Amino acid sequence: MFSKRTEWRLATNHFTEAQRELLARGREVLDLTISNPTRAGLVYNNQAILNSLNHPEVLDYDPQPKGLPSARCAVAAYYRWREANSGPDPEIDPESIVLTTSTSEGYSFVFRLLCDFEDEILVPKPSYPLFDFLADLNDVKLVPYPLLYDHGWQIDFSSLAKAVTPRTRGIVLVHPNNPTGSFVSEAERQQLNELCREHGLALIVDEVFLDYAHEGSGRKTFAVNQDALTFTLSGLSKISGLPQMKVAWVVISGPQAEVSAAVGRMEIIADTYLSMNAPIQLATPVLLAERENIQTQLLDQVRRNLAELDRQLSRQKTCQRLQVEGGWYAVLRVPAVQSDEELAIEILRKTEVLVHPGHFYDFTSDGYLVLSLITLLEDFREAMERVLGLLNQ
Repeated sequence: MFSKRTEWRLATNHFTEAQRELLARGREVLDLTISNPTRAGLVYNNQAILNSLNHPEVLDYDPQPKGLPSARCAVAAYYRWREANSGPDPEIDPESIVLTTSTSEGYSFVFRLLCDFEDEILVPKPSYPLFDFLADLNDVKLVPYPLLYDHGWQIDFSSLAKAVTPRTRGIVLVHPNNPTGSFVSEAERQQLNELCREHGLALIVDEVFLDYAHEGSGRKTFAVNQDALTFTLSGLSKISGLPQMKVAWVVISGPQAEVSAAVGRMEIIADTYLSMNAPIQLATPVLLAERENIQTQLLDQVRRNLAELDRQLSRQKTCQRLQVEGGWYAVLRVPAVQSDEELAIEILRKTEVLVHPGHFYDFTSDGYLVLSLITLLEDFREAMERVLGLLNQ
């Protein structure tokens, strides 16, 4: 009765069962998996956000497949703002921007644009587990390529090149990666462009955490990449800490002929779905401007929690955190005496602290836990004392 693309394993896993069991007993759990910024104790400009949704123009239906010009111009202005000090890069044309309700929808548009049935997309490992579901729903085959850790994360270009086949259509990058927090370096960017030119591939770059570099200035966006056909995805969920507003986009860049062809086809895909609503598009300029208030708070919270984590780790020898450059997460390396899921369940039951096991993010071996850095500091401090106390027994 149902399609093969939805033949997922729907049974509840042991980790989720353990969470439900604890909540059913009325126990209060300290959450080190939080990803929702609206539940992270931030102070939002409520009046400005609510007022941005009050536009008389919402009563007029003006279908624009790529999104309303005012919203796309606001996105282009955001990139001008963040790239102002990075050199003479080409300016982003609002006509090369396609608005979507989420980066997930953006991925779907790009996969549909590039791939026929069971064509291949290369994806990093470890990384966010969303790709598996998107690939299933779009009849795309995912082929992993490894990120290697040696005093920092790097792309394994030898394995990446070997993964390319005649059916490969694109390479996914997460810049910075979730959960490793590693940015694509300039040298890696050049190698990726060369690989794409050699094999006729596209780059698909998820930059939702781009503005959250922990140290120094922000990193360069792929939205100005001209050396290979590039689809850069981002949105308000992370940029302005507003996941509920459902505004995202795809910026198409690269050689002009390829960009023109991609934009034309993408416009038809977007026109077919017409998923963006007028109120949120009209509010986009104001909501994007809210980033300056929210990003300052989030980065302060991330840095405080990271400093607290390092302080506690310095008092023991069992665990260590891996290097992280950006984003909202930290990876903790722990003794691999059991599976990561079993360890996360043990931590939950014995300390009432929720952490993510590394295998949720496709770590290839056990011995890794993933921690959210946007948890409230007092909760983070108490939770880490409990976790490290258990792990150092």
